[in-house]
Amino acid sequence: MSTIYPGFDGAPLAVHRIGSGRSLILLHGLFSSAEMNWIKWGHAALLADAGFEVIMPDLRGHGASAAPHDPLAYPDDVLALDLAALVRGLGFEDYDLCGFSLGARTAVRGVISGLKPARLVLGGMGLEGLAGWTGRGAFFIDAIDRFDQVKHGDPAFPAVSFMKTMKVDRIAARLLLQTFADTPPEALSALSMPTLVVNGDQDRDNGDPAALTRALPNAVQAIIPGTHMSCVAKPDLGLAIRDFLIDERHLPIIP
Repeated sequence: MSTIYPGFDGAPLAVHRIGSGRSLILLHGLFSSAEMNWIKWGHAALLADAGFEVIMPDLRGHGASAAPHDPLAYPDDVLALDLAALVRGLGFEDYDLCGFSLGARTAVRGVISGLKPARLVLGGMGLEGLAGWTGRGAFFIDAIDRFDQVKHGDPAFPAVSFMKTMKVDRIAARLLLQTFADTPPEALSALSMPTLVVNGDQDRDNGDPAALTRALPNAVQAIIPGTHMSCVAKPDLGLAIRDFLIDERHLPIIP
């Protein structure tokens, strides 16, 4: 089921819901959507079958959500502001929060800003993807600016290809990318809830997940097969999230 909810400024943002039970918010990655990240590959259905109501917003500038071209629609940390508006609008007090890549970054910024999920899952993220986002953001802005000139073999080629597949609004995406700031490691002390850091065994796109796990007060790490992109298409991602949320105490810590 898909409905519309108002972002922090009233912008119409799409949210997809499946299942019934404990509330679980899933946040997708950059240039992706709830459909591509969570629904297409079966993760949402798996988690719904495990007893969760899965709530999956399309982030601002993505999927079926608004992609305004007005710079005033993109204040600093706009995605965290939209996330807080969703949690507030749905009246959630006891819920779990999971994000992949940009979604993980958004989840972190949301918690630092005051959200209090009972449990947290950070997928496709390492310490440098939070503390060194400025360089990562510059990479994607450059990919947008050189969109029509990027050829096969260029480091930006996979990002440009994915933007083409997802029919990304590049004006909105560029504005959105400028709203992100680095998250200093000392700010991560706010993430005191049980947390899973889950990454593909070939994924270092956002830095070292082991370093992120060590920087968090109450985190464990899981390694699944795949790269940053391919691990999303494998069932292992949904299974790792499910197993952690069902009982985080039984997840082995991987050094």
